[in-house]
Amino acid sequence: MKMKINETIEIPSGVVCEYKDGFLKGSIGQKTISKKIDMPNVEVVVKGNQISLSCDKTTKREFKKIRTFGVHVNNIFKGLEGDFVYKLESANVHFPMTFKLEGQKLVINNFLGEKVPRMAKIMPNVEVVVKGNQITISSPNKEAAGQTAANFEKATLIRKRDRRIFQDGIYIVEKPGGKS
Repeated sequence: MKMKINETIEIPSGVVCEYKDGFLKGSIGQKTISKKIDMPNVEVVVKGNQISLSCDKTTKREFKKIRTFGVHVNNIFKGLEGDFVYKLESANVHFPMTFKLEGQKLVINNFLGEKVPRMAKIMPNVEVVVKGNQITISSPNKEAAGQTAANFEKATLIRKRDRRIFQDGIYIVEKPGGKS
């Protein structure tokens, strides 16, 4: 059964939002986060201190998209308040790994004794700090910080070997919202 649904999200005080050309842009001072919102049949209106999402003939699919969009908007507001921080650790049993930041890449040398270094991409607007075997990733954009952490884990993925013996790699130890 199709019905009309309207959901409103409160904008925190001090945050300025605008929706233009399919992008929602939230800013507080100099800090700005934007997110592409591509939802046909869903109308997005920013008015006063509220963001209104409405759809006249809502199906399950539009209802899910509206709820997902609400979570993304709340992540934008949390990112404007403070950064999302991921903590990673490197584990090496066989060969000691070394890390080096080169521009928008993390270079991993001597992984499992390999001569060719492995590379992991760092997303834009993400800050990476390496101290020994600890890596800290922080960004106001939750998706960028999470994708960078996933890139680091994926760069040290081991295939065709027993994971119980070859436990070398970079692993997420702590992420926003709780331990991993």
